[in-house]
Amino acid sequence: MRLLTRYVLREIGGIFLVTLVALTSFMLLVGAVQAAIQEGLGAKQIVLALPYLLPNALMFAIPGTMLFAVSMVYGRMSSANEIIALKSLGISPMAVIWPALGMAVLLSFATTWLNDLAMSWGYHGVKQVAIDSAEEIAYSILRSRKSFKGDAFEVTVRDVVGHKLIGPVFRLPSGTEGEPLDITAASAEIRSVPGSGKLTLVLHDFVVDGPDLHAEHPGETVEREVEIKPHEDKNPSPSHLALREIPDAIVRQVDLIERLEEKAVAFNGLAVLTGDFDRLSPDAWREEAKNLQFQRYQLYRMHTEPPRRWSTGFSCLCFALVGTAMAIRMRNSDVLTSFALCFLPILLIYYPLLAFGLDRAKAGEIHPYCVWLANTILALWGLWLLRRVMRY
Repeated sequence: MRLLTRYVLREIGGIFLVTLVALTSFMLLVGAVQAAIQEGLGAKQIVLALPYLLPNALMFAIPGTMLFAVSMVYGRMSSANEIIALKSLGISPMAVIWPALGMAVLLSFATTWLNDLAMSWGYHGVKQVAIDSAEEIAYSILRSRKSFKGDAFEVTVRDVVGHKLIGPVFRLPSGTEGEPLDITAASAEIRSVPGSGKLTLVLHDFVVDGPDLHAEHPGETVEREVEIKPHEDKNPSPSHLALREIPDAIVRQVDLIERLEEKAVAFNGLAVLTGDFDRLSPDAWREEAKNLQFQRYQLYRMHTEPPRRWSTGFSCLCFALVGTAMAIRMRNSDVLTSFALCFLPILLIYYPLLAFGLDRAKAGEIHPYCVWLANTILALWGLWLLRRVMRY
């Protein structure tokens, strides 16, 4: 039995590693292009971001690679009548199946961990690379396009000479809910200190226009700091919280929702007591209602995130179950045909069910653990196929 175990693991492991390297490299390329488009990263910044993109690439590559490996190995074994030979010797097919399933269980835990790492550490790492390289990114875009738009400010220039911006027009937040500030300067420079999360604008001979404000500063040089850290750092998206952070975030979110509801009740009661019925109209409460609805949506997402990550990780085991059983039953030695026939039902059944479960769970319409529905159906189908493999 040990000989069979080593044989199967060697066959699957070799194909798995080669395919994983190829598929991970492709996924890294896709992730790098996506980061370059979304964050405006250059070649240097992409190289710095690769370690943060790697967990995301592996998270997507491992389940598909496992499916490819088992469909290839068991399809070849079945077409060569190796499974029938085992049965004729009185050896259960599980002797060659359980090593693949055991490997899939271990890879499922690894994929869950990579999912958690990619969504938290990886995402924030790429953002930090973009923040630390904001000066280089801004100058690179300004040299080619003469305009740059970021989360913190916008700027258009007539020209860029060395490190000096000629005729820049900056648009900055005013610090209020009113119109932003427009700063027109004869020249300016952008400086940053990596890790500070801030940019320093060095303005020369400039004019400031804003809401109820017009100020001219001829011949003056002033430095102004601009916060460039993403706004979500203060209120991060549930998708980018680590699993260990989610329970505390849920407690804080429940407390926030309770305070908003208490505030709404108090204001409604005050409006009734004072006869201010205009305050009770739908228009008066539209913004508060939107905010309360958004905070509840955030809470639903927090409840959904842990089962989503675990179910995504254990898709590796479900893929292995279905791929192993189908490859043995089809007895097709052609690699691509065997893989395509195994992947087609997953594409048609698993992913639509997963998308449906996620969408409804995030909306609060079904229990968060319903995201496991796709995995459950796939696993039951795989077990049914395995039972038929064992019997016939």
